[in-house]
Amino acid sequence: MTLTPQSYQSHFKKTFNLAYPVMLSQIGHVMVGIVDSIMVGQLGTEPLAASSFATSIFHLFLMFGIGVSYGITPLVAQAVGEEDNHAITRVLRNGIIMCTVAGLVLFGGMLLTSLFLDQMNQPEIVVELGEPYYLIVATSIIPLMIFQNFKQFTEGLSVTKQTMFITIASNLLNIGLNYLLIYGKFGFPELGLNGAGWATLIARAFMMVAMIWFVFKAKRFKSYQAGFNLRKLKATFIKPMLKIGVPSGIQFMFEVGAFTVAAVMMGSLGAVQLASHQIAISLVSLSYMMATGVSAAATVRVGNQFGKGDGLNLLRAGYSSFVMSLIIMASCALVFITFNKFLPTLYVDDLEVIEIAGSLIIVASLFQLSDGVQVVGLGALRGMSDVRIPTIITLIAYWVLGIPVSYYFGFILKIGPEGIWYGLLVGLSIAAVLLFVRFRLLASRFMRKKLL
Repeated sequence: MTLTPQSYQSHFKKTFNLAYPVMLSQIGHVMVGIVDSIMVGQLGTEPLAASSFATSIFHLFLMFGIGVSYGITPLVAQAVGEEDNHAITRVLRNGIIMCTVAGLVLFGGMLLTSLFLDQMNQPEIVVELGEPYYLIVATSIIPLMIFQNFKQFTEGLSVTKQTMFITIASNLLNIGLNYLLIYGKFGFPELGLNGAGWATLIARAFMMVAMIWFVFKAKRFKSYQAGFNLRKLKATFIKPMLKIGVPSGIQFMFEVGAFTVAAVMMGSLGAVQLASHQIAISLVSLSYMMATGVSAAATVRVGNQFGKGDGLNLLRAGYSSFVMSLIIMASCALVFITFNKFLPTLYVDDLEVIEIAGSLIIVASLFQLSDGVQVVGLGALRGMSDVRIPTIITLIAYWVLGIPVSYYFGFILKIGPEGIWYGLLVGLSIAAVLLFVRFRLLASRFMRKKLL
């Protein structure tokens, strides 16, 4: 096979065409939480704080599950590069089982965690309101993980737009159900915070059904239909997915876990601080999911070149993804700085909450570039099936350095909420530098090897 170097302009175009539907799809995931926060915020500070507490713990399990599903995409992308349709079919079949089992296990873990919510040093009213909401949302992990299997499978084949449309439709459904069930409109019961939970569960079940239907019926996937025959399951084919997916899930857990610990620290300061944290974190999640769209594209593009053995285009595909992420995250940082006082008013009218949230949004603007680089670094390295060292990097960055700095600034120096977020800034920045260096080292080494 003759390998032709592609221009950076070509790489940017291909990465963008892959990334923007994934961005919108990923934004759809987090928009469920943002819409919930905005609509729940109209009920008051305490329901918003309860939503923050429950959502922070749920996201810890959610991101691990999403990380596990990420073991599917690079294997599909590499098989595409190798033109091996049988391998693609095996990934679909075994991915269905892997993600379904993962969803059930994660649900069990969340049920177990619910027994200890009252021991996490949170205000009593926050736990009282948050526990039933948490249990409802926990159930949604099962359909969401099944959806993730098909989403990651189609992304590996560079098919991303249909997932975007399904996610947008799901979000519209979630908004409508929120309105009906939170406030009790048009004869529906007024369920308050729990109504947001039921809306989320129903919307995610819709996503699952729609995605299965699309993959099963679309002509472009006809050659992979044997993947739905689960009787041919072989555990040996699940192992490669878990080898990539479990470390990827752990990577996400280290990062999201750091933000979860930050939320628990905030809750120990009070409901006002926790509500402020929820506002800021929901906005940060929005920009982060945009970066994960580029990261997903980086996994596919790097994975394709890795499968072809094309080191030069692998390096260029990775670099173009880093640059695209920096542009996007710099734009988000500018928006955060400009509208840091206005954005919190979309959630609440509590002046103290608005003031603290505005300060946290300024800190968030400082780590936007680092957040973008580190998540794209993880995606690009995943495309080369490199997950062990990146997992160690995330552990050191967030838990050995970031969390201790958060505690030191927040409680020892008594800086408060902003101090807790300074620790997150430190962790993300260290992770960004080390992951970029790791990608550059491996990609350059791969390129030199293929040129010999």
